[in-house]
Amino acid sequence: MNHSIPIRVMLVDDHTMVRRGLATFLEVFDDLELAGQAANGDEAIKLCARVLPDVVLMDMVMPGMDGDTVTRLIRQQFPTVQIIALSSFKEEQMVQRALQAGAIGYLLKDVSADELAQAIRAAHAGRGTLSPEAAQALIHATNQPPPPAYNLTERERDVLALMAEGLNNTEIAAKLVVSPSTIKSHVSHILRKLDVASRTEAAALAVRQHLVD
Repeated sequence: MNHSIPIRVMLVDDHTMVRRGLATFLEVFDDLELAGQAANGDEAIKLCARVLPDVVLMDMVMPGMDGDTVTRLIRQQFPTVQIIALSSFKEEQMVQRALQAGAIGYLLKDVSADELAQAIRAAHAGRGTLSPEAAQALIHATNQPPPPAYNLTERERDVLALMAEGLNNTEIAAKLVVSPSTIKSHVSHILRKLDVASRTEAAALAVRQHLVD
């Protein structure tokens, strides 16, 4: 496919060999052009300001700033730049975070050259592309039942938050200015409502289900 003006693509990946491979791939297609390469998030944001690419291929897992944070910052500062997440991971949360950050597509690194080229062209035209695995992850996440309500009172949530911080009953009582026996009662109710056997389990569940900040 020939275009009078090639689509300018920027690569962001902390692995040199991955960037080198992607740069070689871009040379195969007349309508794609390498705009620049970055090895981390800070480099990516500075380079993006300098070269203003059409499309960025963004690694999701990098030391320092992760890919979804870099994606969000680039999209905020340079809204015309489209970003395709290119990752080795297909976990639901990672796919969701990338798309919520503003990525227009999510592909796995084993994608074929032709599929990646098509995704870049689609992104440049404002159309998204998801790998089958990423699409399946989103469908699975959508079909999950909502987390249980647990029906904790506001005071029980306060106590649970302090339990998650590792405080004992006496310390919680001092914080909330009530008696230790009152806290003991609250803890008993919390364990029953959460259907767990220990404070440790309750704290872990609270963090996992976002019951506490």
